[in-house]
Amino acid sequence: MKRENWRLLVIQIPSYNEAGTLPETLSDLPSKLEGFDAVEWLIVDDGSSDDTMAVAKACGAHHVIRHPVNRGLSAAFMTGMETALSLGASVIVNTDADNQYHAKDIALLVKPIVDGQADMVIGARPIATTEHFSLLKKSLQRIGSWVVRLASGTRVADAPSGFRAFSREAASRLNVFNDYTYTLETIIQAGRSNFRVVSVPIRTNPDLRPSRLVKSVPRYVWRSGLTIIRIFATYRPMLLFVLVSLAFFALSLGSGGWYLYWKLAGEGTGHVQSAILAMGSGVIAFLMLMLGFLADLVGVNRRLLERIEFRLKGVERTREGEAWKDSP
Repeated sequence: MKRENWRLLVIQIPSYNEAGTLPETLSDLPSKLEGFDAVEWLIVDDGSSDDTMAVAKACGAHHVIRHPVNRGLSAAFMTGMETALSLGASVIVNTDADNQYHAKDIALLVKPIVDGQADMVIGARPIATTEHFSLLKKSLQRIGSWVVRLASGTRVADAPSGFRAFSREAASRLNVFNDYTYTLETIIQAGRSNFRVVSVPIRTNPDLRPSRLVKSVPRYVWRSGLTIIRIFATYRPMLLFVLVSLAFFALSLGSGGWYLYWKLAGEGTGHVQSAILAMGSGVIAFLMLMLGFLADLVGVNRRLLERIEFRLKGVERTREGEAWKDSP
């Protein structure tokens, strides 16, 4: 059959040791959906040590690919995206293997893309009323979402949500550098690429197991903080370095003013340390500003490289598509 106008939805699920949760997760997934000619399930087994791969096949997954070793959630997510694109997906939905998200809400996720109103859709969980989320986790997710909105220029309500849908073009442009989680970075990339990113309210299911990302509260806070700093350093470097520069400049002004006050009072000799601190802080403020300019130039170069990579991938997929259209 010719597939020239074929519309395929691929639902991808990154999985690691999920043999116990996959049967329930897959049982709820749709096998057909309005607006698509076919719906296929793709399981990415990220080097599991249990029977995740066998269970996925037994439960009806159309495609199962496996990393020989555990490479992390971000790597599994990107493997799934690249595989889904190579399968000819028109729209890609990502969901979790622990059945956290209500599978029937996949229709809500893809609708804005099918209607031509969005390129990327994020499922917004009812965080405030989710009982198994601690107060700290709720607070961190609000902070993370605020940072992502600031960095991306989008209005995403629940940035850490992994329940999301991508148009083919949006998926083709994604490049994840963070090895901890893909959720924040992909939104920023989409926003800075001028893609239409929207949120839709979705439902969640009762917790089946503890979160793999939140192994301990201190570790989660530490890694979330590093992720946020890295996001700003990568995508808004000038803003980050200017803020740091302003902090040192303010310290320099304060220390310098304190020294001048005592100098005019005739006691400057006893406050030389304030003058040294003022000069040192001023030098650091200048260096931070220069680093900001350099980082911004590096960011411009990175965006150019991303465009080149996108075009090269487009050429490769066009060739694959031509062979696909001619297949019986």
